[in-house]
Amino acid sequence: MKAFRRLLAAVLATCGLLASPAAVLAAQTPIHFADLNWESGSLITDILRIIVEKGYGLPTDTLPGTTITLETALANNDIQVIGEEWAGRSPVWVKAEAEGKVVSLGDTVKGATEGWWVPEYVIKGDPAKGIKPLAPDLRSVSDLPKYKDVFKDPEAPNKGRFLNSPIGWTSEVVNKQKLKAYGLDDSYVNFRSGSGAALDAEISSSIRRGKPVLFYYWSPTPLLGRFKLIQLEEPPFDAQAWKTLTDADNPNPKPTRSLASKLSIGVSAPFQKQYPQIVDFFTKVDFPIDPLNRALAQMSENTPRRVRQRRRS
Repeated sequence: MKAFRRLLAAVLATCGLLASPAAVLAAQTPIHFADLNWESGSLITDILRIIVEKGYGLPTDTLPGTTITLETALANNDIQVIGEEWAGRSPVWVKAEAEGKVVSLGDTVKGATEGWWVPEYVIKGDPAKGIKPLAPDLRSVSDLPKYKDVFKDPEAPNKGRFLNSPIGWTSEVVNKQKLKAYGLDDSYVNFRSGSGAALDAEISSSIRRGKPVLFYYWSPTPLLGRFKLIQLEEPPFDAQAWKTLTDADNPNPKPTRSLASKLSIGVSAPFQKQYPQIVDFFTKVDFPIDPLNRALAQMSENTPRRVRQRRRS
């Protein structure tokens, strides 16, 4: 894949490495990477594994799990690397980091973002496709109650449907709490797809048919580059309110936009001590977001369905 090779070369260049750096560490027990089940996480993990294997002469493998279970495994050193860690979001990570069990390395994808989105034609219409604006005044999450009929849930027609992340992602908990904090839990169904692939399919199918759809999504990802979307405004970030959104058991979550996105490479504390050369490399990793999105789009279009059944929390 040309886009993959270009992205790999760009990462190596930003780190000051050659395309095939000399092996400097002897092979031993495999380094366990988290098998991240979303497209960007999967691609980044593959690139890091190639560099560790070819550049440092170390074997690697992957172990699957949800975000929460993988962060717990990292804290216990059952896995050693999470290739795309949205650091500071989940209570599991925050606790493990405070205890010195995990470390976040670098700022790997600058310009990453997440939020609630609708197709542009929902607000502006699309004359070329004969689509009239269905929610012309929709700007913010606070406007959503009056447009619940636009996003009508087919199984609960008196409510709208919000497409959330699958259960097991940190973002699923946050979005569930946001529905309460924004006063939307009485007017919108919290719909969780069974997988990242199912979420993608539902969004893409709705957009291709010109249907209204309200959903959570993030970048880097091919979806945001493939369709014209508008991100809804949310209240300014508030650190104390954010804590109530990440706590699934908090009955009174407070409204706030999500914590500013910072993607890093998460490693276990024992890994940090054992492999200082790789840690130094990880701190320098920088995936340029435009080449990354192009590689993701090419992967999505040309790779078998197995790879597309992936996504992050």
